[in-house]
Amino acid sequence: MEYQIAYQRWSQFKQLEPELRTELLSVTDEKEIEDRFYRFLEFGTGGLRGVIGAGTNRINRYTVRRATEGLANYLIENVDNAKEKGVVIAYDSRQMSPEFAEAAAGVLARNGIKVHLFQELRPTPMLSFAVRYLKAASGIVLTASHNPPEYNGYKVYGEDGGQIPPMVADGILEAINRVENELTIEFVSQGEGIEKGLIHLLDEEIDAAYTESLLSLSLQSESVKKVADDFRIVFTPLHGTGNKPVRRVLKEMGFKQVYVVPEQEQPDPFFSTVSSPNPEERQAFDLALSLAKEVDADIVLGTDPDADRVGIITKDLNDEYVILNGNQTGALLLHYLLEQKSKHDGVPANAVVLKTIVTSEIGRGIASAYNVDTVDTLTGFKFIGEKIEEYNTSGEYQFLFGYEESYGYLIGDFVRDKDAVQAAMLACEMAAYYKSLGKTLYQVLEEIYKQHGYFIEDLSSFTLKGKEGQEKIAGIMDKARKNPFSNIGSIGVSTLKDYSLGIDGLPKSNVLKYFLEDGSWVAIRPSGTEPKIKFYFSAVDKQKDAATIKLDMLKSFVTSLVEN
Repeated sequence: MEYQIAYQRWSQFKQLEPELRTELLSVTDEKEIEDRFYRFLEFGTGGLRGVIGAGTNRINRYTVRRATEGLANYLIENVDNAKEKGVVIAYDSRQMSPEFAEAAAGVLARNGIKVHLFQELRPTPMLSFAVRYLKAASGIVLTASHNPPEYNGYKVYGEDGGQIPPMVADGILEAINRVENELTIEFVSQGEGIEKGLIHLLDEEIDAAYTESLLSLSLQSESVKKVADDFRIVFTPLHGTGNKPVRRVLKEMGFKQVYVVPEQEQPDPFFSTVSSPNPEERQAFDLALSLAKEVDADIVLGTDPDADRVGIITKDLNDEYVILNGNQTGALLLHYLLEQKSKHDGVPANAVVLKTIVTSEIGRGIASAYNVDTVDTLTGFKFIGEKIEEYNTSGEYQFLFGYEESYGYLIGDFVRDKDAVQAAMLACEMAAYYKSLGKTLYQVLEEIYKQHGYFIEDLSSFTLKGKEGQEKIAGIMDKARKNPFSNIGSIGVSTLKDYSLGIDGLPKSNVLKYFLEDGSWVAIRPSGTEPKIKFYFSAVDKQKDAATIKLDMLKSFVTSLVEN
């Protein structure tokens, strides 16, 4: 059995890191040995993501070096002046992130490629910004976003500052697969790399340039000044990288009352105050909500560990705090952008909104009201970044706003990935502006719904771990394709789109989407970064109660089928 060969190769490697050797010796269950060694940790369009530990199917210094050796060879072979342009490396607050960043830097430097290395943790969007600012050949960020503490990841970015598209990922994977032995890859130490001028430690210049770019997005600075004395913001970085950049830009904007949740302010690789460091999860906001009630906050913000996603809380009509979902925040930001631009500089004639195929259609309605086109991409912000670059080159469209339902937003294309710092800044400005008019974000959202209809969305996901889990997920997708629904609950299906066929001008993707006769829809998609299968629901009606009833019916119908 091949996994046993890989297991023996690791077990017999005399220079194996002591902590990994100890871990390997503790593993006696044959199924666990198989899971650790039956494959190499998969390198996809998002790079690597997996559980930290010993084995080829885990993330550790050896699998990081293997990926980096492949990336180095790919860059040298395919990017002009790659060695001189170099690679930017950033990392977040997770376990082993600094060590993995150093491991990647050592392999790149040994290949003669210049490394621009952040000296302490930074958000993923700042990595994207730095790649563009420094005109680097590529970028790497060590993060597993909002995954549980036992995970880490390795994301690769291209020259445009966007996540690598599938074709480039395939090329890098081919180069990775040529690496003969991940255990014996040569590298230089950080000290040696710095001494030779191959590893350059980044300084304050990047932070200042990034903050300046953020401030250029402001649309209502006067409104901030008007309410700054009594506009209260509660913010939690959830033990991650958002603390310094979010606080810095809010201060520069003129906000005076920013309260950071003290228990979650400092980096913590174990995210000890939350069950999941994910702003999509209500429990992640428990401490922030307690502080918000104490200080009577106008808005509450929470960023995930690598600060590319942000969750927003506002007050409802009963003065109670309510968490907005990603589609609602996206609708508010888009509405605010278009409203302000139409009043001042004007909306560009060829402006475009980019969203994913599982993001609410309310954004299309908002954009249409301002004669702005909306273009769909596959799930994953890398596809939005890819479209921005395509339109910048062709001139067909001018990027205005990009977002996805999973709490990711982008306003300024000086970053080419979702940016929670941008979104947090603009959300606070937006809330301050509407407060100056006597409104909360919840009231504005109700106005949007009354104009465009109630679009009520939700997500159900099922976690199925390991090799058996992967097989079950594949089985669910196969069954859904071979036995498509003619109706979901009491609503008939008008169209089924199978994106694995490469439809609508999009790359092939393992997604099924059922469009229903009343404008509602249901989509099924395996996660690309977690051992999950996800079900997306969108119910549409002119009345809120009717849309909510439809949503419950769609969810119960699909969930019962899956569970059975």
